[in-house]
Amino acid sequence: MAESLSGKVAVITGVGSGFGKATAEKFAAEDQVNLVVIDRNEANLAATVEACRASGSKVVAIVGDVTSVETFERALQESLDNFGRVDFLINYAGGALKVAPIEEMDDEINQKIIDLNLTSTIMSCRTFTPQFKNQGFGKIINVSSACDRRSWPGWSVYSAAKAAVNAFTRCLYTELRPHGIAVGLLVPGGSNTGFQSAAEGVADFEWEEEYAVRPEHFADMVYQTCALTTGGVVTEVVVYGLAQDVSGY
Repeated sequence: MAESLSGKVAVITGVGSGFGKATAEKFAAEDQVNLVVIDRNEANLAATVEACRASGSKVVAIVGDVTSVETFERALQESLDNFGRVDFLINYAGGALKVAPIEEMDDEINQKIIDLNLTSTIMSCRTFTPQFKNQGFGKIINVSSACDRRSWPGWSVYSAAKAAVNAFTRCLYTELRPHGIAVGLLVPGGSNTGFQSAAEGVADFEWEEEYAVRPEHFADMVYQTCALTTGGVVTEVVVYGLAQDVSGY
């Protein structure tokens, strides 16, 4: 069973491109969801905001760094000041930053990968949880990766960070379920988005795009997860493209 998201409020990070952009635009096009959207790239953020407003959504845009807790504190305050509530928290922001053999991964880049993917997710959830508890409702969706389930050379640090997001999300579900708050995990396969341009050592995936998973696939699944009526919880969604070989170790 599904319900309309009209009148709901969604906070979405990483909306400048890829999955986050597609999801924000899907929410706007389908139900004119009220949006608080975050990205560090001001121009890309503005393009997403323009598209969402054209579909009829009220949008608050925040240019911010998700490795800073102040970004989430501002997002929460903007949500309450403008809309009085938060229904959905969707933590897309993340990235590999660098893919290389482990001896080429220094402590500085390793910490940046952990901060961008894991620490940001923890800070976001920690910031919004008191509001969700006060409301007695809400849905959180965190984002892992196929690298959490399968292994590829050079992806070790990113994979470790995403596996930790998985473990964090599962534990958070057990904490928040008694308060009426749903927590789920999206596990995306590889997709040719802006992901590659932001990571050293990552080239576009070479496959038939017709059979590849694309941002709109993830947007559809997240929309359906959020539209599920009270009582049902989607704890995990794994979406791979037919073009990607995920067999092996």
